[in-house]
Amino acid sequence: MESARITIFDTSLRDGEQSPGCSMNVQEKVRLARQLDRLGVDVIEAGFPIASDGDFSAVQAVAAAVPRPVIAALARAARHDLERAARALEAAVRPRLHVFLATSDIHLQHKLRISRAQCIDQAADSVRLARTYADDVEFSPEDATRTEPEFLFQVLEAVIQAGATTLNIPDTVGYTVPSEFGELIRNLRERVPGIENVVISAHCHNDLGLAVANSLAAVAGGARQVECTINGIGERAGNASLEEIVMALRVRTDRFPYCTAVQTEELYPTSQMLEEITGIPVQPNKAIIGRNAFAHEAGIHQDGMLKNRLTYEIMTPQSVGVPDSKLVLGKHSGRHALSLRCEQLGYHFERRALDEIYRQFVVLADQIKHVHDHHLLRLIRETCAESPAAPGQVEPGQAAAQAAAAGDSSPQSLPAAPEDFSVVGLRSVHGSETLSEQEDYLWGV
Repeated sequence: MESARITIFDTSLRDGEQSPGCSMNVQEKVRLARQLDRLGVDVIEAGFPIASDGDFSAVQAVAAAVPRPVIAALARAARHDLERAARALEAAVRPRLHVFLATSDIHLQHKLRISRAQCIDQAADSVRLARTYADDVEFSPEDATRTEPEFLFQVLEAVIQAGATTLNIPDTVGYTVPSEFGELIRNLRERVPGIENVVISAHCHNDLGLAVANSLAAVAGGARQVECTINGIGERAGNASLEEIVMALRVRTDRFPYCTAVQTEELYPTSQMLEEITGIPVQPNKAIIGRNAFAHEAGIHQDGMLKNRLTYEIMTPQSVGVPDSKLVLGKHSGRHALSLRCEQLGYHFERRALDEIYRQFVVLADQIKHVHDHHLLRLIRETCAESPAAPGQVEPGQAAAQAAAAGDSSPQSLPAAPEDFSVVGLRSVHGSETLSEQEDYLWGV
C-alpha cells in the first residue's frame, strides 16, 4: 500500500526570519529559497509583504526565481494586507495566500478587541476576498490551542464555506502537549463539516521543547501538512525543526507510515547555508545536523561503531548530507579507537606498546579534553623514546610520511562502510594481538 504523502511547508523565510538575529535581505532569501527547492520542500512561505518594502520585494523575487514549489505569502485578515500579498505573488507559478486571525479569547479581548461573532465574520470575509486573488488559500486561527474548542470549530467551518483550501492549526505559544494536540486534530476531523475537503496543517512552536513531538502527533491524528523551519529557527524558542520531522518520518516508518518529497541528503547543506547567512550557529548536540550528531567519544560507543555502526547510529550520516561519522579522541575514548587513529597516522603497535601509549593518552586527555593529531604524534614519540622499540612495536618505513600527510585532522573519520552501514570486513587494528571482545568492550569505561 502506498504511504500517505505529508506536505512539507517551510517557513524559514517568514516565521524563521522573525527569530532575533535571523533577518535576511532579498538576495539571501532568494539564495536560501533556491536551496529549499533543491531540498524538495513543497511550500515555501517567502515572507509577510505588508511588513516592509524589503519583505514585499523578497516575496516578489522568490516567486519569480523558484517556479516549482508553492510560494506562500502571509497576510492578516484585512483587505490591504491581502491586496499587497497578492501583488507580491503575481510572478508565482503556484501562489498561495496565507490568511491568519487570532481566535483565543485572550487575543480577541486584549489584542484585537473584537467579539467572537466579529471574529467569525472577519475570518470568513477575508478568506472569501483571498479567493478572488488565488485558488490556493490557507487559513490559520492564531493561538488555536488556547481557543475554546467549540468556537474554534465554528471559525473553521465558516472559512471552509468561504473557500479555504488548507486549515492550519497553530500552537502559537508552544503551549500544547502531544496527546492533547493529536486529540484536537482528531476532533476537528470529526466535528467540523466539510473538513474532509481541505488539507489539515500543523504549525508548532517550541516554547516547551515539544514542537516536533506535537507536529508528529498532529500527523498521526490526520494532519497532512507540517509547517517547520530549517534548524528550528523562529520566534522565541523557535519552530518545529524540519530536519527532525522529516527524519523521524523516514526512520520510524513502522510508527509513521507516511512519506515526504524531501531529498534528505540536502538537509545538512541547507542547514549550513542558513547558518552562514544568519550567523547563528547550530547547537553542537542538535539532532540530525549538529556537529555532534554523528560524533562518538565514549570508548564503548567507539568500539561498537568500529564493529558495526548499527550499534550506535540509527541513520547514516550520508543520508542527511553529513560526510561521515567521527570518532573524537578524548578521556572517554577506548583503546580500539586510539589504535585505529595511530594506524591511520602510520604507526602500528603490538599490545604491550599500545597499553603504554593508552595510559599516557588517558592522562593527557584528562588535561586537554580533546586529543588532536599533533598531540598524539608527540605522545607517541615521547613514549617510544622512553622505552626502546620492541620488535613490531613501530613500523618505521612510511610512518613519518603518513603522519605528516595526515596533518592535524582530528576528529577522525570512520572507515568507509557499505550501504547497510555494517562494518563487516573491517580488519582488526591490533593484528595478531587482537583483544578479547569483552576486554576491548570494558576498556575505557
